[in-house]
Amino acid sequence: MVQRELKHVVVREHVRSLLDGAEPGTPAPSERELVSQFKVARMTVRQALDALVAEGLLERMPGRGTFVARPRRRPAQLTSFTEDMRRRGLTADSRTLLARIEKAGPGVARALEVEPNSPVVHWKRLRRAGGATMCLEDAYLNEALLPGFLASGLPSSLYDALQGRRLRPTWAEDAIQADVASVEEADLLGLEPGQPVLRLARRALCGDRVVQVSRSTYRSDRFTLHVQLGEATA
Repeated sequence: MVQRELKHVVVREHVRSLLDGAEPGTPAPSERELVSQFKVARMTVRQALDALVAEGLLERMPGRGTFVARPRRRPAQLTSFTEDMRRRGLTADSRTLLARIEKAGPGVARALEVEPNSPVVHWKRLRRAGGATMCLEDAYLNEALLPGFLASGLPSSLYDALQGRRLRPTWAEDAIQADVASVEEADLLGLEPGQPVLRLARRALCGDRVVQVSRSTYRSDRFTLHVQLGEATA
């Protein structure tokens, strides 16, 4: 008998494997069948099925039962700077200004969900697209998830490198703010101090693991931020 806290997981994965590749509308095993098969409480079975409904694999039809769901409309994929520029018909490149292991300060530690003073990768780059300076990006990565990241040579695309480690961000929390360039930012971006810029702070996660936090400062005269509202068609 499996441990009590894992029973619903066993039931959930059994149903998942049973219905893998099944056509939408295929009936799922009934709660009564699963209770009898696994000798567990109905609440345990319901918890397993609820998880698959929330995930989008199953859907409940009142008075009829639970069935394999039709594909959901999916949100647009989270893209990197390189991918974003490619979609705009531009070739991206970067100049690294700083790349080193540091101790996480309180703010970075809180954002990355690590202990203060934990080792983090600090990577600061000047991003260009189509030969024009576009933004200044200051990123911090959880070093515990990326051992040897700096030793293997810096990648041209961070998200491609993360995908190679199965850590590509699947979702993010972004904060966007209109501001003016500081003296340092203006010098790097080719602006006059006090000219308008667009700031984007991102906290990127792969599942429930925070992989990257970053602050990017864009030239507002060269960059338009496109935000999708609603959902993209599957």
